[in-house]
Amino acid sequence: MSITSLLPGRIGFGSAPLGNMFRAIPDDEAAATVQAAWDQGIRYFDTAPLYGAGLAEIRLGEVLAQQPRDDFVLSTKVGRVILDEIEDPAGRELGEKGALFEHGLPNKIVNDYSADATLRSVEDSLKRLRTDRIDIIWVHDVAQDFYGDEWVGVYESARTGAFRALTRLRDEGVIKAWGLGVNRVEPLEMTLALDEPRPDAFLLAGRYTLLDHERALQRLLPAAVEQGVDIVAGGPYSSGVLVGGRHFEYAEAPAEIIEKVNRITGLAQEHGINIKSAALQFVLAHPAVAAVIPGATRPSRIAEDLSALTEDIPPAFWEALREQKLIAHNAPVPVS
Repeated sequence: MSITSLLPGRIGFGSAPLGNMFRAIPDDEAAATVQAAWDQGIRYFDTAPLYGAGLAEIRLGEVLAQQPRDDFVLSTKVGRVILDEIEDPAGRELGEKGALFEHGLPNKIVNDYSADATLRSVEDSLKRLRTDRIDIIWVHDVAQDFYGDEWVGVYESARTGAFRALTRLRDEGVIKAWGLGVNRVEPLEMTLALDEPRPDAFLLAGRYTLLDHERALQRLLPAAVEQGVDIVAGGPYSSGVLVGGRHFEYAEAPAEIIEKVNRITGLAQEHGINIKSAALQFVLAHPAVAAVIPGATRPSRIAEDLSALTEDIPPAFWEALREQKLIAHNAPVPVS
């Protein structure tokens, strides 16, 4: 099914920061941010066990449990199982995301894409989220750079395990949709080539943004449109570097990225627009993209994101980006 009819709007709430991504966030600040999202009309919330070893799910669940379950859409992910066993969060073997949640809970995280682990992960997430159902399940991080040379084997484990288990849950009506949630295009291209199992949608983080979109634009997104597989775009601010942060791809942004960001933000200032407006509206302009889910850890960020959706951006801004080769010549842009 297309998830466009399932999603309650074109913007949702990405909860990765609630897992203490990059910094330790006080519980009351995390709760206030989720409450601000709810109060301002956001009704799609995405999370994952990986985010702080269950911390983001717990924090999200504490707030959403106070709301009518039929009034919002909830997605989480499988591929990681959170154990009662304790480990050092800073020493986890999680590839490029190894230290991302070092301020999260100390529970051990195990990578497991088998069918049994998928079902266990869903059950554990239901408990942490304090809910009786999850609408969308994403298979998390089946991606090339994350696993290096082992990624094909991991993908095959997910294809024969998680993909089929989630297809069965969807067919039985336990969940409404499933797909992959990754930050690389390769596994999504592979999945679109499968005869079965067939996903409903993809969550693509950081690979279709104002700052980084070439590869997804040329192959993946046209194929997704052709096959009717919707894209939810995560990480629209490229780990924060587009909006004044220091991180890109979960690490300190390199000099060449900083230079590109400075050129983009310079043009935004020159045309009198907010860089958040440019970032979100660029992503949503592509017909493959059903929704965007920026993350936030402060209540004030919610109003900023919502306001960014409606700011009028002059065509001259997009023309300037194209002229300076800061966006692809064939990238769709909003029409004023």
